[in-house]
Amino acid sequence: MKNIALALGLFISAFTATAADLSRGADNFYTSDKVTRQKVTFKNQYQMNVVGNLFVPKDKGPNSKSPAIVVGHPMGAVKEQSSNLYAQKLAEQGFVTLAIDLSFWGESDGKPGHLVSPEIYSDDFSAAVDYLSTQSFVDPEKIGVLGICGSGSFVISAAKIDPRMKAIATVSMYDMGSVFRNGLKHAQTVDQRKAVIKSATEQRLAEFKGGETAYIPGTVNRLDDSTPAIQREFFDFYRTERGGYTPAGQKEALTTKPMLSSVGKFMNFYPFNDIETISPRPMLFITGDQAHSKEFSEDAYQRAGQPKELFMVPGAGHVDLYDRTDLIPFAKLTSFFKQHLK
Repeated sequence: MKNIALALGLFISAFTATAADLSRGADNFYTSDKVTRQKVTFKNQYQMNVVGNLFVPKDKGPNSKSPAIVVGHPMGAVKEQSSNLYAQKLAEQGFVTLAIDLSFWGESDGKPGHLVSPEIYSDDFSAAVDYLSTQSFVDPEKIGVLGICGSGSFVISAAKIDPRMKAIATVSMYDMGSVFRNGLKHAQTVDQRKAVIKSATEQRLAEFKGGETAYIPGTVNRLDDSTPAIQREFFDFYRTERGGYTPAGQKEALTTKPMLSSVGKFMNFYPFNDIETISPRPMLFITGDQAHSKEFSEDAYQRAGQPKELFMVPGAGHVDLYDRTDLIPFAKLTSFFKQHLK
């Protein structure tokens, strides 16, 4: 499985003390003094509790109804990794924002933890729209969604069947179905795909019989000369003080480690099928021009109907857009949502 994980460019796991690259405004744990923060809990359609951080501008009028944005974290991360930053920055611009933990991750319900379930992940975004639509200070006709990394594919999946999502944006998007089926740049063979599926089903049976849960291997605990560049990129965020985070109740930071026995579910996940039916609702795809993942934003853009825009951030890699505030185009996101949620 180690070679398969490397080929897929899969995601990095626990926090390990090491020097982090905090250049270009890296500020994952940003805290705004211009917004209020409240932890909220609501049910998805599976009657599971979804937990989120609700951010409201402090200068919001007491009787006004504001546009709102749901923000989703990278695949296998939690709301404290990237999405809280985006949610606060957008709340500073006058939006009510809600950064959520997807089911099976962070503080949201889901047993066993770290289970892969793209259908439920997508429903969590609709559940967040349900919640926001019932708040007296939110205009239910002006709700948008923003998905970072893997959540970009989940918000697209959700928006195809939820017209209440009036504007859809993604940042550093991963098509989680494609990357598991094909690998980056379609470098994975069908035989390698079948090997992943075989390993997953064997592990599923082992766990059914009472065996220990196994997770997709992330990366080495320490970098060496042989560590691939993509792994180094994720390592610098998830395993350092830059973005490493241990969710409440856990002894170690297990973020970004999905259950091996459930990863086969991504093989049947095709979020870009029928993406054109989202039109005429607008879509914005943001990616770095140096991002190893830009193929997914380019693919989605080509398939999407109008209006749509592909916005390339010069000099930015995939993980750079998680937290590097000197690179993240917050002004572009603000103008997009203000225009389409007005």
